Amino acid sequence: MTIILAVYMTLLGLILGSFYNVVALRVPAGESLLHPPSHCTGCGTRLKARDLIPVFSWLVSGGKCRHCGASVSPLYPLGELATGLLFLWSYLEFGLTVQGITALALSSLAVIVTVADLKYMLIPDKVLLFFLPVLTVLTLLHSEGPVWVHLLGAVVGAALILPFAWFGGMGVGDFKLFALLGLVIGIPGVLLAFFAACLLGTLAGGSLQLLGIVKRGQPVPFGPWLAAGALIAFGYGSQIIGGYLSLIR
Repeated sequence: MTIILAVYMTLLGLILGSFYNVVALRVPAGESLLHPPSHCTGCGTRLKARDLIPVFSWLVSGGKCRHCGASVSPLYPLGELATGLLFLWSYLEFGLTVQGITALALSSLAVIVTVADLKYMLIPDKVLLFFLPVLTVLTLLHSEGPVWVHLLGAVVGAALILPFAWFGGMGVGDFKLFALLGLVIGIPGVLLAFFAACLLGTLAGGSLQLLGIVKRGQPVPFGPWLAAGALIAFGYGSQIIGGYLSLIR
């Protein structure tokens, strides 16, 4: 049964990942999620079912439109694959529990934010406002600690990003995003998430500079790393913090 459910969750993630791509790419542009239907951005041809199979269609077509040969962004299969893997991780790590559903919601937010930030350098308010009540209710349902731990997490998350947003190092969207993530993971998880995000962002940015993909001083989206840090803290925060404290005692 575990294997069947694991396969199901992965497939569900792949399918929803396709929809999350639509949300991430259309909402910041002010476009409808329903109209027009999925189409090639190069020639405008409406895509058929064979063109919309998550990951597989992109691989088979060689990352190009079957009709006009225009390149299709790798963000599409990457968003789908990331959602599938994160849904699998959520199930294997937490099972079919409220905490597991929270992990699914966090994963969904992470994928949408990542795709949107990579494409537009923007984290849409509409996306954050949608997830705010969902994640708040789920957090209250599964949390074993007092409410103030999560409220303080939101305040600390906002406070950590505020100086960077104020002086232009990060966007206001990062500030709002990390306040929401801090609400979910609480304190001290939000501190771990910020450290992990800085570490991952630095390693990724440095690697991209060494490879010549990103020039020195070029802005790099930080939202994806904040989301990744929050997922790490949500899944393994207690173990990581506990292990660190045992080392310094």
